[in-house]
Amino acid sequence: MEKNQIDTPNAYSAESNEISLQEVAFKFRVWWDYLISKWMVILSMGLLGGILGLAFAFYKKPEYIAVTTFVLEESGGAAAGGLGQVAGLAALAGIDIGGGGEGIFQGDNIAALYKSRSMLGKALLTEIDVDGNKQLLIDRYIDFMGLRDKWENKPALVNLKFSKAVDQPRTRLQDSVIGEIIEDINKKYLKVEKPDKKLNVIDVSFAAEDEIFAKTFNNTIVSTVNDFYVQTKTKKSLLNIGILQHKTDSVRAVMNGAISSAARVIDATPNLNTTRQAQRVAPVQRSQFTAETNKAILGELVKNLELSKMNFLKEKPLIQVIDEPVYPLKKEKLSKIKLGVMGFFIATVLTVFILIFKRFFKKLGETAQ
Repeated sequence: MEKNQIDTPNAYSAESNEISLQEVAFKFRVWWDYLISKWMVILSMGLLGGILGLAFAFYKKPEYIAVTTFVLEESGGAAAGGLGQVAGLAALAGIDIGGGGEGIFQGDNIAALYKSRSMLGKALLTEIDVDGNKQLLIDRYIDFMGLRDKWENKPALVNLKFSKAVDQPRTRLQDSVIGEIIEDINKKYLKVEKPDKKLNVIDVSFAAEDEIFAKTFNNTIVSTVNDFYVQTKTKKSLLNIGILQHKTDSVRAVMNGAISSAARVIDATPNLNTTRQAQRVAPVQRSQFTAETNKAILGELVKNLELSKMNFLKEKPLIQVIDEPVYPLKKEKLSKIKLGVMGFFIATVLTVFILIFKRFFKKLGETAQ
């Protein structure tokens, strides 16, 4: 009895496992036979997907790729060391010349500028000359993308005009359109990357169906961002140089005035009575003292000014363009065979899943009844 009681559950367990595997194999065969019975539907939908893929390949216009490659070299570390050496001297003039543009941007972050709304908006509102016709880049984008045709039922958009004037206020509708175009450009057409993470070489590529727009916009955005980057990195140094130059000119003017004042006092008393020396000596000595004092201050200011100019040159990042887009641009066109095969595969898989779910829910409904 004990042996039977022990062996029976084991035998039952083995039998249950065997039945379970058989059921799985049987159900798989049932589903397979079901799909085979629907081969006409699956094949028809696959062919339809392939045809749609081919149609899309024929309909889709080729894209022109404009690529600019440049190297970015920065000297922030050297500049910071030089600024530290002259910080004490500059303090005499009440000026802080430390830091420059360091910490505002790092080299890797220049890529983020290319994606910013302000930079892209400024580039889009740049006026270009094509065959003698002046046009804003944003207007050319709207034209070749056919946006005005899509806006035909919206008079406010069809008649929308843009201005290159930076100080001219824009309407809410203009800002909305610019924002949508910038978002579209960021998602689909503009790429900024570093081919090698160890090098400061940056590639800026832009794709568009209009060859002229692709090249012009690529050149414009690179010029806009790189100029802004350099100006921002050196802005503080330029301000300090301006302050130092103003103070230097002021001290020099005071010193020259003191020297001239001493000469005028002497000229005003050519035959001075020896008992009236106070009329000449006191004013002359005051003027000489003022001149000597300002001379010493001027020497330090001139030294600080020249050091600031040298550090400005050290801080200024070097952006050297290596390659820029030239006509004819590289043209990329979608492969008809590739899209046809992809369309066939995607449509086939979707059809199979739809048939499986349809049969599954049908069986589930019959079981519930």
